[in-house]
Amino acid sequence: MRKNLKLNDMKIKFCLSRITTLLIICSVALILPLPLEAQRKGERPAGERERSAVSRPNATQGKSKIKDGQKKSTGNKTDASGKNANIDNSKKNTNVDNSKKNVNVDNSRTNVNIDNSKNVNVNVNRSTVVVANPRPYSRPPYAYGGHSYYAYHPYHYHPYQPYHWGPVWHPVGFIVATMAATAIIVTVASQQYHYDQGVYYVASNGGYTVVPAPVGATIVALPPGSQTVVINETTNNYYYGGTYYEKKPEGYTVVPPTAGAVVEKLPEGGKEVKIGEVTYVKVGETYYQPIEQSGKSMYEVVEVKDNK
Repeated sequence: MRKNLKLNDMKIKFCLSRITTLLIICSVALILPLPLEAQRKGERPAGERERSAVSRPNATQGKSKIKDGQKKSTGNKTDASGKNANIDNSKKNTNVDNSKKNVNVDNSRTNVNIDNSKNVNVNVNRSTVVVANPRPYSRPPYAYGGHSYYAYHPYHYHPYQPYHWGPVWHPVGFIVATMAATAIIVTVASQQYHYDQGVYYVASNGGYTVVPAPVGATIVALPPGSQTVVINETTNNYYYGGTYYEKKPEGYTVVPPTAGAVVEKLPEGGKEVKIGEVTYVKVGETYYQPIEQSGKSMYEVVEVKDNK
């Protein structure tokens, strides 16, 4: 009987152990697929998500704050890869093109004094009309191109060399910022001029521009260095800086050049003009013929007539 009881106990214990083992295996089989399925879907089990959130509560928030801060501070756009597109922006904002547009060379060329003088809106009485001389010509004129060029002296070429009358004299087109205290105002045909030591100016943008002496302007005294020019037996002119003056009761009045007047120096602004076989010097619209007088190189005012 005792042996049978022992055998029965052993059988019972064995059965219980087998049952326990089966229960454990079944429990493991039921629980194990859940993590595997979650891993396949790229998700964590609920318990792990909660633990992760508790262990790192500010990790993702810190990263997002840093990114937002960078975007606000730089203001640069990002592409699909999340990289900053700073290279293109820097190329667009380069200073090379702007510097080329603002080159000082182009601005200085537009402010050349001669060009500015062309833009002065002034009706200037230019000393370009030649007054006929009452003396008859003893020589035939030089005819070319439908015009006749009259002169009293034979043609004698010598190169044109402009003459500068000193530090206070300036050629036509020159601009000064301010007028000297010695300047006076001269009015001709309702136009005001500023006169100073043989030079005539008109107010213009940026200062005062030198213009040809207006015919009819009268000054009290001649500028220093003026020369006497013999016109005929009864008339003399006074010459300075390319301008001719005639003595009047009220002073010295600007007059056009008279044909046959001979001067030694011509001002800046003239140019040599080739007409046929003769080279004249043209100052304004007045032609000067190179001549030689008493062994000196001189210039004679030429009278030009149309051949009809």
